[in-house]
Amino acid sequence: MRNEALVGYLLHQRPYQEKRALYYLFSQQHGVIHGIGKKGAPLFEPLQLFATGKRDLKTFTQINLVPVEDSATDNAITKSATDSKTNLDTKSLHYQKISGQQQYAALYLNEILWKLLPTEDPMPILWQHYQDSLLQLKQSLTAGQLRLCLRQFEYYLFQELGFALTLDYDHLLAPIEPSLDYRFSPDAGFIPVIQNHKSIQSDNAEISTSQTLFGGATIIEMAQSGITKHTLAAFLQLHRQLIDHLLDYQPLQSRLLWQQQQRYQ
Repeated sequence: MRNEALVGYLLHQRPYQEKRALYYLFSQQHGVIHGIGKKGAPLFEPLQLFATGKRDLKTFTQINLVPVEDSATDNAITKSATDSKTNLDTKSLHYQKISGQQQYAALYLNEILWKLLPTEDPMPILWQHYQDSLLQLKQSLTAGQLRLCLRQFEYYLFQELGFALTLDYDHLLAPIEPSLDYRFSPDAGFIPVIQNHKSIQSDNAEISTSQTLFGGATIIEMAQSGITKHTLAAFLQLHRQLIDHLLDYQPLQSRLLWQQQQRYQ
């Protein structure tokens, strides 16, 4: 890669020497790329730059905001405007600031991306969904709309990582029964549980009664309706279990910040 022009969003940065920073860029062309560049690149705004280097760590130069009239993002802008049914000037949305709870949500998206995505693996569809999500977060959203935005993006992330959730069948490929309760195993899927007076058991495994259980009727509704305001709570529990598994149960700083902010409200 020699002076290759890239368009992307900054996911994470760390100090590197006095005037430079180590950047994690989610590029439209090559997925996540690590590089070193001049300090000061902003989060949540479309950037254009040049990347040079044959190794994993590139050199980034001429880091600038994508001009608002740039046609490279027109399709995404138009799609976002259609999906959100807004009359706002969607081109200008790229350069609006994200504030309040929506800033914590954007930080969460960035953190799961830079921790979970492999480097230099092009993911143009996921990149498009990420850009659309940022445009949504720059608008006024209710609490429900904010949660819906996050759950929808997590769904696309799981698809890209090869962890698409199966909601029609249990771990033995038997249809989900509405009268049963299930626990979710990230490695296996939904496992039916049998309740007795002393414990909850499933096949060979004993599970704690405090573990999240999903009713079969709820799972069927999730499969039929997708992520809606009626299924948001269930998808939150399901997605959180899978995210934690993929992160090897390491804490997310954005989640901790969100929780602290909620306590002081």
